[in-house]
Amino acid sequence: MDMRTWFKEAQYGMMVHWGLYSLLAGEWRGQRSNSYAEWIQTKLRIPRADYDRLASVFDPIYFDAEEWVKFAKECGMKYLVVTSKHHEGFAMYRSKVDSFNIADATPFGRDVVGELAEACYKHGLKLGLYYSQDLDWHEEHGGGYLSGHIPCAGTAWCNDWDFPDNDKKDFDICFRNKIYPQIEEILRNYGELCLIWFDVPMTLKEEHSRKIFDLVKKYQPNCLINSRLGNGAYDYVSLGDNEIPESLPKDADLTAALVDMNDIGGFKPSPYGLYETAATLNDSWGYCAWDQNWKSPETVAANRRKLNDMGINYLLNVGPDGLGRIPVASQEILRKAAELF
Repeated sequence: MDMRTWFKEAQYGMMVHWGLYSLLAGEWRGQRSNSYAEWIQTKLRIPRADYDRLASVFDPIYFDAEEWVKFAKECGMKYLVVTSKHHEGFAMYRSKVDSFNIADATPFGRDVVGELAEACYKHGLKLGLYYSQDLDWHEEHGGGYLSGHIPCAGTAWCNDWDFPDNDKKDFDICFRNKIYPQIEEILRNYGELCLIWFDVPMTLKEEHSRKIFDLVKKYQPNCLINSRLGNGAYDYVSLGDNEIPESLPKDADLTAALVDMNDIGGFKPSPYGLYETAATLNDSWGYCAWDQNWKSPETVAANRRKLNDMGINYLLNVGPDGLGRIPVASQEILRKAAELF
């Protein structure tokens, strides 16, 4: 089946935000993160040396790829989208490009993406991967340093506490040495991907976005690319986080819905009529122990019905904890919502 046809029919998927931030659970040295716990490093300006120490104790002994995949299927999801690298710069797979990854830098020593890819293949669930192609707080030359005038979920888009001299930063260095080769890794090493989910293109020039787009299509021509790659290079539109529109947005309205600073003023609608809303079950994407502001199963079922009736996919997020467990509240809500749908 053509992947665009599959995406249109899939309607419902599970997103997973999981990384070193899951260990902190929204708290660090007596302070809380904001509502996005996965942004805690920049919100509380945690030094890279301190943050790196989290890798030395990251040992999610209860992670079970098959359990996650079977749970998603039980809840009616048709695809799984997992963070292969979030803004913290830590890869959740074995990367030969950078040793700051779960297989090489932790006592866990396993390839999470690889295990999930195998489980998805075994149980007939499509796999997509999230990759932060611009922001990388582990790198001096990570993106975001041009966007200090734009509000964000932390204190800065880039790491300006370890690397304060923004005038000397050059994203081309990070792109060449880490971003581009890591994207090539995930494209080549984990079988068929239904999509790649990029995010917040604050710094990418058109040449960067086009190089990534062409790279994806070279190795996985059927893999769909979301609109947050930037600069008008995409297959389908990611609406705003948690956006539940009253009707399918008009082209002009979608500009604001895209968290894509490079596309403002020049947005083009999805060439294939494919749209998706990624949403949280509470307020945070990453695991946050104190965030108990859960959506009800009734709300989740109603949102799913409303979005699907408009032809918009619903990609619902879970944030596993530092031991690899999907929170009980998330499981209860999603199981009950599936019964109500």
